[in-house]
Amino acid sequence: MQEKKIPYKIYLEENEIPKKWYNMRADMKNKPAPLLNPGTLKPMTAEELAPVFCEELVAQELNNTDAYIDIPEEIQDFYKMYRPSPLIRAYFLEKALDTPAKIYYKFEGNNTSGSHKLNSAIAQAYYAKKQGLKGVTTETGAGQWGTALSMACSYFDLDCKVFMVKVSYEQKPFRREVMRTYGASVTPSPSETTQIGKKILAEHPGTTGSLGCAISEAVEVAVGSEGYRYVLGSVLNQVLLHQSVIGLETKAALDKYGIKPDMIIGCAGGGSNLGGLIAPFMGEKLRGEADYRIIAVEPASCPSFTRGKYAYDFCDTGMVCPLAKMYTLGSSFIPSANHAGGLRYHGMSSILSQLYHDGLMEAVSVEQTSVFEAAEQFARVEGILPAPESSHAIRVAINEALKCKETGEEKTIVFGLTGTGYFDMVAYEKFHDGLMTDQIPTDEELEKSFAALPDVPEN
Repeated sequence: MQEKKIPYKIYLEENEIPKKWYNMRADMKNKPAPLLNPGTLKPMTAEELAPVFCEELVAQELNNTDAYIDIPEEIQDFYKMYRPSPLIRAYFLEKALDTPAKIYYKFEGNNTSGSHKLNSAIAQAYYAKKQGLKGVTTETGAGQWGTALSMACSYFDLDCKVFMVKVSYEQKPFRREVMRTYGASVTPSPSETTQIGKKILAEHPGTTGSLGCAISEAVEVAVGSEGYRYVLGSVLNQVLLHQSVIGLETKAALDKYGIKPDMIIGCAGGGSNLGGLIAPFMGEKLRGEADYRIIAVEPASCPSFTRGKYAYDFCDTGMVCPLAKMYTLGSSFIPSANHAGGLRYHGMSSILSQLYHDGLMEAVSVEQTSVFEAAEQFARVEGILPAPESSHAIRVAINEALKCKETGEEKTIVFGLTGTGYFDMVAYEKFHDGLMTDQIPTDEELEKSFAALPDVPEN
């Protein structure tokens, strides 16, 4: 069959936006290990999770059986403001690399929040409003999630309290101001406003913070405030469910032109971007219908997959959240102040951790100077300034395309470009001025963190 001419941008029609989210867990033979109550070490029940999360989100979090879950009509209508997002053939990048590889990227940065995070933010805000809550609390790293949630809360007239990792609060003041424009309160974490924040500051004076710290503070405020619940932008099963809209659209666009990718590449911090992108492709792999090479890319400064342990650990530094079985560097690990703030989390989604443990996907870590080299190269030829997080996927996509150049193989590469870098100019400035460094944790530092992992007996 003669290949159709592939347009530069492949758009779906509005009526082709997915009407159901896809739940990978339904097709997983080995289900992700359950969240455990840290006191009893028993699986968390819906009743135990209800004081922290919205009721409907608890049901989604625990749902291991339904492959497809209906997207409420009100959320579908909101999606129409910015979805479907384009799948772009990187013709100019292919030419610059002189590679026979065919490169595509799914671009999620074309909405007002600037990233893929809005896909889950609007769902979580919707369920909070439906439950009659006053507001929600959350954490944010680089600020993409906080920006998306503040926009979603504004849409549904909910209060939004954001704890922003201190290093990002200082590095990215403009993203902070976007959140405040949408009505959110933004507090640098760790802070003096919570008991956990005070404790972390006492133990680690001058710390730049971490997502684990900010999660602890957000949960403390949610549990202690009537009419509030905590929401999370990554890691949780419910978030990967909502983000599956990315992969579903990507696959539908590829199918329109009879394209089957050889490899799918995404950045990995907590797992929302990668999990959303790979969802329907992994589903086919799990069901034995097709095979793909799936690659998770993480920062060398926070290498959960490539150097972490697969164990039960606290999801937060303050140790107030449930225990999750995941690839982790230890909840006490505070990564260096690298510029990919959204990837500075000590652990990884339980779903992705199980898939990686079962050998269904690969993982590589890359240093941030090489990431920004790839980001700059991409920006110069494709005309989009990428976020530091997404640029990890760009780095490995370029590496794989160059391998094709060496071997002459015409492989098809798909990667996720889930945000723009226009609020990350301090990072680009440091890169251009030669001030960016690659800080990689030592084995001794990781062993110290591993030593503090909770003692959970193997079943």
